[in-house]
Amino acid sequence: MTKRGIGLTISQQEGNRQFLRTARAQFLCTFRSRVDTSWGPREINHMFENLFKLSENGTTVRIEVMAGLTTFLTMAYIIIVNPDIMSAAGMDKGALFVATCTAAAIGCLIMGLWANYPIALAPGMGLNAFFAFGVVGGMGVPWQTALGIIFLSGIFFLIITVLPIRAAIINSIPKSLKMSISAGIGLFIGVIALKTAGITVDHPATLVTLGDVATVPVVLVALGLVAIIALDRLAVPGAMVLGIIGTTVLAHIFGHGGGAAMDFSIPSLAPTFLQLDIAGAFQISMISVIIAFLFVDMFDTAGTLIGVSHRAGLLDEDGKLPRMGKALSADSIATITGSMVGSSTVTSYIESASGVREGGRTGLTAVTVGILFILALLLAPVIGLVPSFATAPALLFVAVLMVRGLTEVDWEDVTEYAPAVLAAVIMPFTFSIAHGIAFGFIVYAAGKILTGRFSEANPIVYIMAALFVVLYAFGLI
Repeated sequence: MTKRGIGLTISQQEGNRQFLRTARAQFLCTFRSRVDTSWGPREINHMFENLFKLSENGTTVRIEVMAGLTTFLTMAYIIIVNPDIMSAAGMDKGALFVATCTAAAIGCLIMGLWANYPIALAPGMGLNAFFAFGVVGGMGVPWQTALGIIFLSGIFFLIITVLPIRAAIINSIPKSLKMSISAGIGLFIGVIALKTAGITVDHPATLVTLGDVATVPVVLVALGLVAIIALDRLAVPGAMVLGIIGTTVLAHIFGHGGGAAMDFSIPSLAPTFLQLDIAGAFQISMISVIIAFLFVDMFDTAGTLIGVSHRAGLLDEDGKLPRMGKALSADSIATITGSMVGSSTVTSYIESASGVREGGRTGLTAVTVGILFILALLLAPVIGLVPSFATAPALLFVAVLMVRGLTEVDWEDVTEYAPAVLAAVIMPFTFSIAHGIAFGFIVYAAGKILTGRFSEANPIVYIMAALFVVLYAFGLI
């Protein structure tokens, strides 16, 4: 009886084990099938196809990802340069590093997922220098208030994008003034770079003069600039990044590197997060500054969008960009959110053309760039090793690229080139983009009126010129 009972028990146990093995096998088979069905390469491609219309734009996931990587490498210099520039305003450099990566990532993700364009965004060169040296350093505005100005300029940009006046404003500004604004910012950046490198120094009689060029930093800056020019000419991705890295390595070899300790933790964003002073920015004296940030961002973004989209073949038959409103809105929203984390104006990058050259045609390119900016937060320990002068070669190269916009000015018409040159020159010599824009509008309007060519300029130009005259008359600018 006992043996029989024991035998039956063993038999039952073996049957149970067999049942469990069969059930487990069936479950695993079903699970794997579902996982494969849900997350296989074909399904992932289908998801990206629905989001970004890859086939419609003649591209693939692989092409878009490689295009995004290329774009990132060409603009990654901003991760190092932006904190270096804006820290001159008294802001925490570690927080600025995180803010730069965060603002760029947000802007790229919005542009990619919403507007579906291969346009990358990040804190804009020139405007960051204007923020640190012009507004904070020159005008004595607290950096918290300056962030409030950035926030308001983004809000106004978003408003005019939603309303019909956006197109009217963009189309009303003469081409010569648009080009001069870009060139003037380039000269502004160049002056800052020369001073940072020690190539120019203060002089009581001549304002500036040549510094000691026989120093190691100056020599390394010169070598870095030449290297960037050569790499760019050879179409090497990330030319400016490589130039900064090369200059930094040589600086450490010759004993002129940064002395910061290696800290492998990601810096805190707290010193700049939500530190903007919006109430302080609501002052009449700040109107011209808000206008300067707004105009530069608007023209720069519009020009970049049209230029890059033209190279990508994304313009319609009339030469217009579909979903322009979404693209401009993405830019303005990125500026608003960027000011909240502690960044200067976020704008579209002309370096996006490098990704387009590699085949990027959809927002997946921009999304890839955004993800890479997030991953770049892991590079925080490296940033402290970069001496301030190591970014000067990249700044000088950016200045060269921006100044070439003057070639598109009509040099046969004095009423066109005179205000353009004046606007471009005033920016670096007054350390103010706002003054350059103001003088450009005033001289342009006056030139057309005095030569009897009133109809050649849009009425908005005369309105802006009159506004600037009033602001100067009452000492509000």
